[in-house]
Amino acid sequence: MKPENPTLRYAPRSEPFFTRGGWIALAGFAFITLILLPSLYVFVPDGHPLHVSAYTVTLVGKIMCYAIVAMAMNLIWGYTGILSLGHGVFFALGGYAFGMYLMRQIGADGQYRANMPDFMVFLDWKEFPWQWWNSDQFWWCALLVVLVPGLLAFVFGYFAFRSRVKGVYFSIITQALTYAAMLLFFRNATGFGGNNGFTDFKRILGIPITTPGARMALFAITAAVLIGTLLLGRFIVTSKFGRVLAAIRDAEQRVMFCGYNTVHYKLFVWTLSAVLCGVAGALYVPQVGIINPSEMSPANSIEIAIWVAVGGRGTLIGAIVGAGIVNGAKSFLTQAFPEVWLYFLGLLFILVTLFLPQGVVGVLGQIRDKLRVRKLARTQPAKAL
Repeated sequence: MKPENPTLRYAPRSEPFFTRGGWIALAGFAFITLILLPSLYVFVPDGHPLHVSAYTVTLVGKIMCYAIVAMAMNLIWGYTGILSLGHGVFFALGGYAFGMYLMRQIGADGQYRANMPDFMVFLDWKEFPWQWWNSDQFWWCALLVVLVPGLLAFVFGYFAFRSRVKGVYFSIITQALTYAAMLLFFRNATGFGGNNGFTDFKRILGIPITTPGARMALFAITAAVLIGTLLLGRFIVTSKFGRVLAAIRDAEQRVMFCGYNTVHYKLFVWTLSAVLCGVAGALYVPQVGIINPSEMSPANSIEIAIWVAVGGRGTLIGAIVGAGIVNGAKSFLTQAFPEVWLYFLGLLFILVTLFLPQGVVGVLGQIRDKLRVRKLARTQPAKAL
């Protein structure tokens, strides 16, 4: 019998896609987010015990955006073994790209009653800078949501992967990337509102953004994108392409010796992950109502990695669970005990790393497997008799 390789005990746990129970759970989630919650928010009057408040809708919508980011992060880290500490920049770029359209939709309803954003009027700008070209068109800004994060990720990944930058060096470079972008966007000269960013949105496609119908439309679209991202991730990780990604994670040199060009595989999944983050950022901005350079802070990108670690690397469901647990705790603790939140987050990451290397979903999977073994052990003697 071969001795156990101790490193394999901490390898990400693979998950079945999907069991019958998994499909039922997915259908239940779709029913709750696409039908039940919108109905309770729009049709049930305020004060009724079953009414869902606007705060709850915004909070759940925000967490679903974070869950999309966590799944994107899990594709590159959990399934490919590349730890990025800069995914916050792709999320923010998607938010800024769509935020330009939302700012143009304000029109002359701003404080200065001009057809330019208030921060541009305050800075005495006479015309829009070049990067705002055609930003009053929904289709163009929607295209930028995909192209800007995707192009940045492609160019950065092309040079990084061709140079065979990996491990902690890659993580540090991605952190430097997001920090540099944050410093750039803090400058007023960039034309993105400086440290205040974009806020005070009024309309989207001519519809007031604060109406219940608009809120629930954004909420339902976010839920649909989350489900679509989950199914896309399922398709990728269960395909031959996904098996190559897992092989790159476990032994990239062996994959190269087998004749695969690992640069192409890593570049594709890296770019796709960035695009998904950009889409999540575009959905986040109109629901939360603000986007500023703090979304690019290195701390936010590290927090994304914590979501994945808590839920379980190498499991798409784990990414969703981790984003929900951490951000649910954050929402509660930042209100009840704001001074202890960062300490709790650091302690959570340390405890998960030391005692739950496979995350919450991995532990639940281990418990399920042990129960199956015990059940099988009880039934086998009965069958023998």
